[in-house]
Amino acid sequence: MTTGAIAPKVLALSWPLVLGNLLQTAYNLADIFWVGRVGSDAVAGVSLMFPLSWMFVSTAVGLTAATIALVSQYVGADERRQADHVVAQTVLLALGVSAVLTSLGFVFRGELLTLMGAEGAVYDAALDYIEVIFLTLPLTFLFFAFRAALQGAGDTRTAMWLVFISAGVNVVIDPFFILGWGPLPAMGTRGAGWATFLSRALAAGTGVFILLRGGFGVKIYLRDLVPDPTLLKKLVDVGYPATLDGWARSFASVAMAAFVTPFGTAAIAAYGIGIRLMSVTWSVAGAVGQAAATGVGQNLGADTPDRASRVTWVATGGTMAMLFVAGGICVLIPELLIGLFDDSSDTVAEGRTFLYVIAPFWGFFGGTMVIQGGFRGAGQTKVAMALSILARWVFRIPIALALAFSFTLTIPVVDIQLRALDLGVVGIWASFAVGAFVTFLLAAFWFRLGRWADGVIDDEGGAGVDTEVPETETADAETGNVDSQRSKETAFWPHRYPLGMELVSVAAVAANGVIGDGRSLPGRASPKTEPSTETASPTTRSSSGARPSSRCAMTCPARHSSW
Repeated sequence: MTTGAIAPKVLALSWPLVLGNLLQTAYNLADIFWVGRVGSDAVAGVSLMFPLSWMFVSTAVGLTAATIALVSQYVGADERRQADHVVAQTVLLALGVSAVLTSLGFVFRGELLTLMGAEGAVYDAALDYIEVIFLTLPLTFLFFAFRAALQGAGDTRTAMWLVFISAGVNVVIDPFFILGWGPLPAMGTRGAGWATFLSRALAAGTGVFILLRGGFGVKIYLRDLVPDPTLLKKLVDVGYPATLDGWARSFASVAMAAFVTPFGTAAIAAYGIGIRLMSVTWSVAGAVGQAAATGVGQNLGADTPDRASRVTWVATGGTMAMLFVAGGICVLIPELLIGLFDDSSDTVAEGRTFLYVIAPFWGFFGGTMVIQGGFRGAGQTKVAMALSILARWVFRIPIALALAFSFTLTIPVVDIQLRALDLGVVGIWASFAVGAFVTFLLAAFWFRLGRWADGVIDDEGGAGVDTEVPETETADAETGNVDSQRSKETAFWPHRYPLGMELVSVAAVAANGVIGDGRSLPGRASPKTEPSTETASPTTRSSSGARPSSRCAMTCPARHSSW
């Protein structure tokens, strides 16, 4: 990513990530497709669970983002036992957190649905679905732990194939459980939940088996399944920005779902279908954002910030162009798309309005997500989180309140009255569009300022991530043999999993600013080395002040591959 044409490399790095994200989206789309054959109340009931599911997935992603960062650094340092230990502790953390969430969710399931405004037939359908979905949380967290472990070791494709298989199983068994095909009784939304449970059990069970068996770069040893408080704390510390970012999105989705609820079943169903259609665009933009993060991180490590900026803008422009085209197609055939999931006239009419208002702005949603990826690649994870909060809690939600409802707000000091426009549910749809446009302008301006350009490596040898060079490399540096030693260290993963390794560098870069103190990772000793009088140590600046390329060997291990 540091040399050559940018667009082909972004495309080559993005496609496996795009495919994996789209396959994950297939779970939700399959459920909605078959639940739509039951009725609009069933679609509305399943739709209410979407923001809650998003919150749980965000928690899992946050925890496992830390796993990718730590495992990638240990594997890059050829400390495989430490990587295995991180994986085992991740499994413990995933099980513990998911067990707590499952228990709380199951106990307060009724209160959650009431809080979101569900009532009558919609409440019953949502309750049937949510009771089973809460039971799937441990399986979901386990699979994310497995996927992060293999990604940290440089393998992004095994998890993708598991998602492909489990999503296929989900699509096949959905009608049997939902509509009662074959010997099974029709279970409606509860059947959708059980189909999801079984497909995720297949993925999680296979993933755990692979980790226990080994052979994919990391392995779980039973003796490591004893809580390590220091490492567990590190996993939480590194992962919390991504978790908070996801929660900001999830709680905003809960709030928006609650805003839609008073406008009736058709509006709720249209909202659920529309959001799932939009999730396809988020899957694409999120994957390209990861590729942009890789390019930014590697180029900042190579002291080429101008190219880092170009990587982000090329990725942003390509994503926006693609999503503007996709949005235009949705505007041309809204009835067909909505009717695939619910063919009732009221839902189709409301869904058509949803797509007319929001789909033309899909490019701005995607552009912001890619720019956020650029910030994360520079280590500015808090900026990315701030953009998510601004987009939803400062722009979208207040605009939705002002446009959709009827109320008067009085400013006491100046005695000015502000009246909401009372546009109805179309005002909620408009808040998505306006918020996306304003947030993109802010994100582009913020990135254009260029204050992120020093975010990866500081003068002391690394901001946040552990960039200590192994003793063997330092020793070879004294004899001028750094390149040969590095090729030995990276022989396992650059050549076996080139695309996976690029993703690993994203995780390592994204961790900086959170670890933050330059100390070694838990269980890893800091090598004590002395620079040669003839050859500068790879971890120090040259006399000219330039950063030697080897300084980011741990932060950006992929820099020295053919990419």
